[in-house]
Amino acid sequence: MWSRRKEGAASPFRREALAYLDALHSFARYLSGDERDADDLVQETYARAFAAVEQFTPGSNLQAWLFRILRNLFIDRYRRAKGGPIASLSIDALDESGAPSVPAGTPDPDAVTSADVQAAMMALPEPSRTIVLLDLEGMNDDEMATILGCASGTVKSRLFRARAALRELLKDYAPARRPHGL
Repeated sequence: MWSRRKEGAASPFRREALAYLDALHSFARYLSGDERDADDLVQETYARAFAAVEQFTPGSNLQAWLFRILRNLFIDRYRRAKGGPIASLSIDALDESGAPSVPAGTPDPDAVTSADVQAAMMALPEPSRTIVLLDLEGMNDDEMATILGCASGTVKSRLFRARAALRELLKDYAPARRPHGL
């Protein structure tokens, strides 16, 4: 087990943990939608991880452990800011019509940009955005299940719904379907 006595600035645990800094920051930025909040979330994530190093089991998935700490911090902050449980962050939460809200502006079907994709991601409810981001980080179902605290079958269904919602948000960018032979 990692020991606090062995924890210097260049300890193996800290070096390995800091290797995930960019990925954690990207994840935090998409969750919070704000650069400053993302910086705070990542800083607090590392502070908590380094303080709880004895709770980490060497050989287990450090990346998943760090992402889970960050996600839990985000949820805690959101609850405190809203004064209660996260009722509006249901994976199925869409706009009043039952569809995800579409990014502002009329898109040019031939010119999807990273800003358009980012706007679509930010339009997703937090749980949908989270699972898509974890998938983009290359995590497998078991790793995502660990981070989200659910079964891997639940991960698969949530990821399916989140991808469908993202496709719906970006549907205006899909190439027009032409009749066969044209």
